[in-house]
Amino acid sequence: MTVLKRLKMLVEINSYTANKQGVDAVRKQCESWLNPLGFYSHLFARQHIGDHLLLTTPRTDGDRILLLGHLDTVFPAGTFESYRQDDSWVYGPGVCDMKGGLIVAIEALEQVFRLNGALNNIDFLLVSDEETGSDDSKALTQQLAPDYQYCFVLEAAGKNMELVTARKGVGTFTMEIHGRKAHSGGAFHQGIDANCEAAHKLLSLCALCDVERGTTVNVGKISGGIGANTVSGEASLLFEIRYASNAEKVRLLTAIEKLMTTSVIHGTTLHLRGLIQRDVMEETQQQQWLLKRIRQISGQLLPTEHRGGVSDANLTAQMGIPTLDGFGPFGDGDHTLDERALITSFTSRIDLLVQVLNYQQQQRNLGMENDDGTDDRVVDVPELRRRQD
Repeated sequence: MTVLKRLKMLVEINSYTANKQGVDAVRKQCESWLNPLGFYSHLFARQHIGDHLLLTTPRTDGDRILLLGHLDTVFPAGTFESYRQDDSWVYGPGVCDMKGGLIVAIEALEQVFRLNGALNNIDFLLVSDEETGSDDSKALTQQLAPDYQYCFVLEAAGKNMELVTARKGVGTFTMEIHGRKAHSGGAFHQGIDANCEAAHKLLSLCALCDVERGTTVNVGKISGGIGANTVSGEASLLFEIRYASNAEKVRLLTAIEKLMTTSVIHGTTLHLRGLIQRDVMEETQQQQWLLKRIRQISGQLLPTEHRGGVSDANLTAQMGIPTLDGFGPFGDGDHTLDERALITSFTSRIDLLVQVLNYQQQQRNLGMENDDGTDDRVVDVPELRRRQD
C-alpha cells in the first residue's frame, strides 16, 4: 500500500477531538498496520474522548525511543472531510497535522522491520486530545516519558525541512472583575465600574509583551456590563501568555499576581482562573548532542527552528527527555480549510526516520561520546511499567 493511499484512508475518517468514534477508528487503523510488526497494544480507554494507545516492542539493552503522535484533528463532522491531491500537494484535514506524521512513522517502522526482522526498544504513543490542549493525555505522556532516552514527535516539518528544537510555553487565564451595578443617570456615583477597571487591566497586561524575547500577552476576549445606561458591575478578560524561556514565565506570572492585588477603581474585586497548559520547550545540551548524532547518521544538514505554537513535545521536554519535533512532512494551512502537505516531503522524512531507527536497532544506542571518551547518553532509566488506567 502506498504512502498516499494510507494517508487518504486516515484523512477520510473524521477525527475531530470530540468525535470519539472517529478518533478511535483512526487508532484502530494505525494499530492494524503496526501490530504485525510486533507492537503490543496498551489501551487507555476513555469515555468521552478517543482512547489513548501505547504501542510497545520488546526490550533489549540500549536506548529506548518514544515516537509521539496524536490521532485527533480540529474540524467537526461535515465541515472539512475531503481528501484530494495534485502533482505536488495533498489536501485535507490532518495531511500535515498530523495524520501525515503518523503515516511517516508507520512507513518508516515497516521499512526498519523489514531490514532487521524485528523491532526492539521503539514505542509509539498515540494520544486523542492534543488539538484541545492534551488536558486528559498530558499526565499519561509525562508519566511514561521518563522510561525513554529520546523522544521524536511527528508534527509537521518546517518549510526547509527543519526539525523543531524549541517551542514556547502557553498559559490561558480568565480575569474576573466584580464591581457594583448602578443607573448611569440617577445613581452614577453609587456604581463601581468593572468595565473601567477592565480597561486598566487590559493595558497593563498588554504592556507585559516583550516581542524581542519572544513573549506575548494577548487579551483575546473582553466582556462586561449590560448596556449603556448601566454602570458595569461585572467584567472579564480572557487572555493568553506565550513565552520562550522559563525566566519570562516567572516574570509574567509574578506581574499577573501583582495585578491581581491592586485595583485602579476603588471597590472592585478581582479573581483569576487558568493555568499553564504546556510549559516551554527550550534547547538543551543533551538535545543538541542528539541532533548532532542524527546529522552524522543521516548525512543531512537538518536545519532547525523555534516555533511559537505548542505541541506534546513541550510535555516530554519538560520531563527532561531529549526531544526533537518536526519529524512529519512539510505542510501549511493547518487548522484551516486550506491545509496541505508537500508530497516529496513524505519521502524525505521517511528516509530520515528509517536511517535513525535502523541505526538504533543495529547499534542499540544513539549516544555520543565527549572528547574525554565519556558517554553522555541518559542511562539507567527504569524498565517500562506496563500501565493500564
